[in-house]
Amino acid sequence: MEELDVLMEFQNEGEVSEEEVEEQYQKALARIEDVEFRSTLDQEEDELSCLLEINAGAGGTEACDWAEMLYRMYVMYGEKSGYKVKELNRVDGDVAGVKSVELEIAGDYAYGWLKSENGVHRLVRVSPYNSQGKRMTSFASVFVHPVIDDSIEIEVNASDLDWDTFRASGAGGQHVNKTESAVRVRHLPSGIVVECQAERSQHMNREKAIDMLKSRLYEKALEEKRAAKNDAESQKMKNEWGSQIRSYVLDDRRVKDHRTQYENRNTDAVLDGDLDGFLKAFLMWDGKKK
Repeated sequence: MEELDVLMEFQNEGEVSEEEVEEQYQKALARIEDVEFRSTLDQEEDELSCLLEINAGAGGTEACDWAEMLYRMYVMYGEKSGYKVKELNRVDGDVAGVKSVELEIAGDYAYGWLKSENGVHRLVRVSPYNSQGKRMTSFASVFVHPVIDDSIEIEVNASDLDWDTFRASGAGGQHVNKTESAVRVRHLPSGIVVECQAERSQHMNREKAIDMLKSRLYEKALEEKRAAKNDAESQKMKNEWGSQIRSYVLDDRRVKDHRTQYENRNTDAVLDGDLDGFLKAFLMWDGKKK
């Protein structure tokens, strides 16, 4: 701002051009906006990495295909943002796409940025799976959980866990597919169930599953805390009409967030991971709401 003041004085004296002042003005606006929305990442969990879970809604192949499109979108967002993205668990659709998939997105403030994605995402398009070329609507839910670090203690009693093992599905070679290296654990008090098949050994998958379970329990505690403060955004919604947080209308070339009203007309860019506009708009909207 001080540099902008000096430039304006120089402009008034005819020593610099209007273009130079405008350039500095835009830089100042960008810096102020950056400071403003970063100030909204003020919760202790915001700085953590996150687990991002995608589940296809009702609709069979259409919904499974949409879930995989979202999966690709978040992988591309993570990679473009410098995060480390790892697939932890995946259940493929019967014909195409995925029924469910879980990603670990590791890096500073991954949860703070992506917590806005919690909710139902709606796709409207001319379906490639419909021989009559009809316009179809599909739903998928996204849940985002913070990955707890060593500074956060979550106690899990071994007596509260019910373990099961099974063969992993998908790519990975003979070892993954022919040995029972994948694990499933149910936390009896909460009913939370976690599966992990990311690693080659059962032992490593058990360790990762415990970490995933702790993250789910931490997110559950955060939800209860937010609910106590009457935070409506903490409530998870059904995979159906009227509950979506964002609509992706491909034939009209628009993606709109129904909470912030932010809209992007470049649907290809959004599905290729260009989410910054939506994430920043949510942070500003959520900050003002608070």
